Parts: sequence; C-alpha cells; structure tokens
Amino acid sequence: MSFPSLVSTALAQGAPAAADGTGGFLGFLPIIIMFVLLYFLMIRPQMRRAKEQKAMIEALQKGDEVVAAGGLIGRITRLNDQYATIEIAPNTEITVQRGAVQTPLPKGTIKSLQS
Repeated sequence: MSFPSLVSTALAQGAPAAADGTGGFLGFLPIIIMFVLLYFLMIRPQMRRAKEQKAMIEALQKGDEVVAAGGLIGRITRLNDQYATIEIAPNTEITVQRGAVQTPLPKGTIKSLQS
C-alpha cells in the first residue's frame, strides 16, 4: 500500500460515533462543580458579611462607641442618613460617612483605654 491509499483508508473510517448523549453533560460536570464551590466558598459568605455590616450601620445610635476607618475610636454624637459625627477627644469631633464605621465597641471601652 502506498501512503495516499493509507490516508484515504483512514479518512474513510472516520471518527467513532458517540454511544449516548451523556458525553456532553459529563463534559460540563467539572465546570458546574467549580461554580457551585465558588458560590458556597466565596460569594455566599461575602453576601452574608455585607448584610451583617449593613444591619450594624443601620443600628447605630447616638452614644455608641465605635471604631471608624483608619482605627479612630470615638463616641457618636450626631447621626443623619449618610453621616455620623464622632467625638474622638474632648471638644474634638469628626464627621465620617456611616459606612466608615467599622465596628461597634462595648460601652466603657473608651474610658478603659484612657486609664
């Protein structure tokens, strides 16, 4: 047999046909599993943290002791829809966005830090 006849014989045989239709689904299964893992390991916990942060910001009240962005510790003296005024020292107040408040502190924390 010559080389061209081997090629034509190989081409004539063609690729074997798929035995069933599950080959397509099984090919996508690893991708589907990756998306499910991504959702449960990254997206869902991030959404839960954002929801908790939003609830904490909405629950802020005058007199709460908080840690603001940058590590500033103070007591809330005034609140409005978007801003909070925080007293960081006697007669020293700053105004920050409510979202800049990172953590509420237990009552008396500032007094315990000053001693």
